Amino acid sequence: MELLIMAYALKTACARNIIGVIPYFPYSKQSKMRKRGSIVCKLLASMLAKAGLTHIITMDLHQKEIQGFFSFPVDNLRASPFLLQYIQEEIPNYRNAVIVAKSPDAAKRAQSYAERLRLGLAVIHGEAQCTELDMDDGRHSPPMVKNATVHPGLELPLMMAKEKPPITVVGDVGGRIAIIVDDIIDDVESFVAAAEILKERGAYKIYVMATHGILSAEAPRLIEESTIDEVVVTNTVPHEVQKLQCPKIKTVDISLILSEAIRRIHNGESMAYLFRNITVDD
Repeated sequence: MELLIMAYALKTACARNIIGVIPYFPYSKQSKMRKRGSIVCKLLASMLAKAGLTHIITMDLHQKEIQGFFSFPVDNLRASPFLLQYIQEEIPNYRNAVIVAKSPDAAKRAQSYAERLRLGLAVIHGEAQCTELDMDDGRHSPPMVKNATVHPGLELPLMMAKEKPPITVVGDVGGRIAIIVDDIIDDVESFVAAAEILKERGAYKIYVMATHGILSAEAPRLIEESTIDEVVVTNTVPHEVQKLQCPKIKTVDISLILSEAIRRIHNGESMAYLFRNITVDD
């Protein structure tokens, strides 16, 4: 709301351009309809446009297609070069590492990291994945309707319920350093479960790399008590309090690329330089 009010104030003051620098774009996970839910990301894009923004600089959107929600330019910068540099400089013997996707959904990002580091790839699949928020709060229980009738000709086909297979790790992690990569780390239960599985399969050191370290609720305590050796996130989201609670959390500074993006947009220069060596899957 503060951002919207400031943007509208600038619009009413006849500002030529209003550029929002939003390193972590909120509600970016709610970018598609889930059953009969709302697409909150689209709503937010419409609100920002209505308030008067003419350009946005953000980083590592959860889905790149979110850029299509906006009626003005969106520069979706990438943090992967900074995280790759951290792996090469700060992880001893990183050549003995394997890049891990904690779910098949994250496999493309992990593959992108593995190819640029010339490392192996592993994917975790099965019951250890984060469970979906389904039946806990009753939101999918329809209200009782009196005299509800169904058209006699309406017979929808019955679908088999989805059932996750037993946990499997596709790829060899025995005697290796495991580096789990993702874009957002908020609820850490799935990361902790993945780390335990990798430890069982023989990984002797486990790192978690993510762009946005939201780390809400009990996340610092769970990380501290887990088998994860280090959680590396960028400073797109403030997390100083979490770092005080858990010394395993490390920060990579990405202010350089944001400041360069602001400078280039202000001077009307090309942004292509900031996207060099960036793959589609980042």
